[in-house]
Order: sequence, then C-alpha cells, then structure tokens
Amino acid sequence: MKKSVKKRENTKKVHPKTYARTPRGLQLRFLDWLSGFNARLTDRQQSFLIRRPHRSFRRTYRRDYVRRLRIPGYVAFTHEVNRMLLQYRRVFIGLAIVYALTIAFVGGLTNQEVYGQISTLMKESSQELMKGGVGKISQAGILLAATVFGGGSDLSADQQIYLGLALMMVWLATVWLLREFMLGRKPTLRDGLYNSAAPLVSTLVVVFVLAIQLLPAGVVALAYAGLVSVGLATEGFGAMIFWVTAVLVAVLSLYWITSTLIAMVVVTLPGMYPFRALKAASDLVVGRRLRILYRWLWAVLVVVVSWLVIMVPTILLDSWLKDTWKQLDAIPIVPIGVAFLSAVTMVWFAAYVYLLYRKVVDDDAKPA
Repeated sequence: MKKSVKKRENTKKVHPKTYARTPRGLQLRFLDWLSGFNARLTDRQQSFLIRRPHRSFRRTYRRDYVRRLRIPGYVAFTHEVNRMLLQYRRVFIGLAIVYALTIAFVGGLTNQEVYGQISTLMKESSQELMKGGVGKISQAGILLAATVFGGGSDLSADQQIYLGLALMMVWLATVWLLREFMLGRKPTLRDGLYNSAAPLVSTLVVVFVLAIQLLPAGVVALAYAGLVSVGLATEGFGAMIFWVTAVLVAVLSLYWITSTLIAMVVVTLPGMYPFRALKAASDLVVGRRLRILYRWLWAVLVVVVSWLVIMVPTILLDSWLKDTWKQLDAIPIVPIGVAFLSAVTMVWFAAYVYLLYRKVVDDDAKPA
C-alpha cells in the first residue's frame, strides 16, 4: 500500500516590513503607511459608491432611485402599533407608570402653585377676549401648552440629567421588550428594566449625534428671538429672508434625523457600535427617506392630536371641579396627567419607531 503523503502546510508567518532607523528608513515607513491608508480610503469610497447609487450634481432618473417599501397605510400601521401595545398592556402600562413616578420623584411635575397662578391669570385676561365654549377650549389649549413647555423650566441641571437618563431607559426597555415579544418569549417588566441597559452608552452617542443634527434648528430659534427683540424679523423683507432660511434649515434637520431615529433602534442590537448603527440606518433609508420621514411626521401628528383630545377635557374638568369644590385646589390633577401622558407618549413613540424599523428591515429591497 502506498503511504499517504501529507502535504505540509506553509506555517511561515508573514512579518511586516522592517526599516532601519535612518532618515531613509523613516521615509520608507511613512510611504508604506501612506500607501496602506490610501488603499483603505479607496476601498471605503468604493463601498460607499456601491451602497449609494446616486451622484452629486448628476441627474438621477426616477427609474434609478425608486426603492420598494411595503408598509401598511398610515392609519393601518398606527392600529398595528396600538394592537401590539394593547396585547402586552400590563407590561407597557407598568413601564409608563415607572417613568411617570420617576418624573414625579425627580421633580419634573409642574408645581401646582405655578399652575394655579397661570390658570388664574388666564381666566382674568380672557374674560373679554374669549367667551363661550370655544373660548374655554382655546383657553385650555393655551394652558396645556404653558404647562407642557414651561413645566421643566425651573429644573436644575442634575434633575434634567436624571430625567434624560430615565427617558433613555424607557426607550431601551420598550425596544428590548418588543424584540423579545416578537421572538415569542414572555419577558416581564423587571426583565426589561434590568436587561435593556447594555447599549446605554452607544445609544447616548447616537443621541448626541441627533442633538448635533438638531443644532441648526436651535440656532435659528435663538436667532429669531434676537431678531424679534430688535424688530428685524417681524415684517417686511427681513421677515421673508428669515423664514426662507428657517424652512431650509428645518428641511436639513429633518433630512438628517430621518435615519438617526432608525439608528436609535439599530444601536440596541447586540455588539453594535454607534457609528456602525448610523451607517446601517442610513443605508436602510436610501431611496425611501421621504416616505419614512412622512411616517415620523404622522407619528408627531398622532401624538399632538392625542394630547389635545385627552388633556383639554382634563383641564376643563379640573377647572370645573376646583371652581365647585375649593378643597381640591391643592391636588395637582393636570400635572399628574401631563406626567403620565408623557410616559405613555414615550412608550408609544418608541414602539412606533421600532415596528417601522422592523417593516423596513423585512422589506429587503436593494437600493436602486
């Protein structure tokens, strides 16, 4: 019998080039590093061009940029999100209660005395301007806006940090729980609170990028306040120039955050890094960014309408109860309602973003 001859594998290790510590050797080492850097940069550019078929300053025909996106209609998808949350309502209502209690514990509730002063001022100033049922509804809407946007103005920096961390924990817990439920598992609220915080640092990096993307809009808002104080943006040509600039800046910020909201879900995947998540999310929205942006705007519209439908009657009921029974003046009915509805809104919006992300991922259409 012939003996089987085993081929010896080449076990020699390839060592990097070594250069003498001379001026000529340092020059060769730098040229070698520069060549490798250029090769990596070229590979990254080619990969980007393959993933992004569109070119700057070149016309892209519609047949070349249409990308399929099979998602239910606006109302149908909203019902799907609501059904998902109602199916596991015990867990998600518990999560909303935890966040609402955190808001109350940290001091995020609007001071009842401040709310009472605002309400009294509104009643005194609107006796002549607002009469009848429509006037009361308008007054309740203005009071709601003052409560929501002015409630956190007296918070310290530490309180704002605690509330921000609590908000991030609610986001991560909602995404983690939904992922587990869709895998057929049965996690509890405790599981979600304890196990969802692993990607907290990565998520904070993505949130920081989101804040940078919203920074131009904030600068425009500050500029508007300054220009109005000196009368340059109130009327005439100056107002027209400002509002054109504001619209352009708002469009730019919306363009950026369309993919960043998706990245806030992608970054929660195990082993995912923040900038890799931003890259993956940006690839997902290529060719369908505008349609996804419409979904975000629809979600904001649903939130605003829900707040008006729930909180305006609550404010009217609170006003009637406290006018009838003075003993109820010390009970912060509206601030508690605002805190709880804020928690429910956060859970619902996180669920909306996550389920939309799943729809986009399931539709594995390649970029045109």
